[in-house]
Amino acid sequence: MLKSVMRTILFLLLMVSYGIVAAQSEKSKLVPDGENASQRRHVVLEGQSNFRDIGGYKTSSDKTVKWGQVYRSGELPRLTDKDVSKLKALGVKKVVNFLTEEETKNRGKDRLPCGVSIISQPIESDDGLVRIVSQARKNADFSKVPADLNPQFHSILVNDAKKQYAALLKEIAKADGQPVVFHCSHGVHRTGTATAILLWTLDVPWQTIREDYLLSNKCRKTEIEKRLAQLRQQAARYQKIPPEKVDMTNINAFYILKGNYIDATRDEILKQYGSIDRYLIKGLGLKKSEIQALRDNLLE
Repeated sequence: MLKSVMRTILFLLLMVSYGIVAAQSEKSKLVPDGENASQRRHVVLEGQSNFRDIGGYKTSSDKTVKWGQVYRSGELPRLTDKDVSKLKALGVKKVVNFLTEEETKNRGKDRLPCGVSIISQPIESDDGLVRIVSQARKNADFSKVPADLNPQFHSILVNDAKKQYAALLKEIAKADGQPVVFHCSHGVHRTGTATAILLWTLDVPWQTIREDYLLSNKCRKTEIEKRLAQLRQQAARYQKIPPEKVDMTNINAFYILKGNYIDATRDEILKQYGSIDRYLIKGLGLKKSEIQALRDNLLE
């Protein structure tokens, strides 16, 4: 009798435990990128704040982007020895660098583990837009920085960086399980557009792509605040007014990202090509087999 009662109790405990696990599993489906996933996504480095794994995202067909296969980042010349060891532990084998020769000359070469292949795919930024930002930083006059400057960057990159983005996707398609990193200077514009294209190719919902884009605000929070404080002080001296009187609206809009900024990537692709698949084939010149290889390699 006692054994029978004990078996019943054990059975009930197992059922309760199963129910909890099932509920947690369902919750993870509803919240594919909760706080734990965001923390796992952000690879903490001493010399680069915006190094992130793009894995773990759910697709519209209920597949998942594999963890540990593709990483997005800002520049890597200031990595410490500890950082380099961490990249080695991640198994990074290729780095696709979007920086120009001039940028690399000014910023320095990437610090990477021995044996990592560096693929240079320089993307020239729009000279007119760059001059606007550069001039604003020099004379602390932010009035000429358009509030929609970021969307302009993302829209332009869809067309002007087709060769580089095609090369990136081809490298990832043939990586065969060997982790790939791609980066620009801050991991925001050139890298942000590339990430949006890649995740959209994998059928990740656009809202999720937006959320991934906005993680740069969180990862770069300290350096953004420091830079904006410097610009405020600079503008106060230039305009001869107290720092609190400086109008930071336009320059804040440039540094602090919003979801609709990356929407310009989607909108330009739909405007020019009608769908992401047509952009991949007609715009980037990818073969259908390469697109399928991307999906086969990165989805589970």
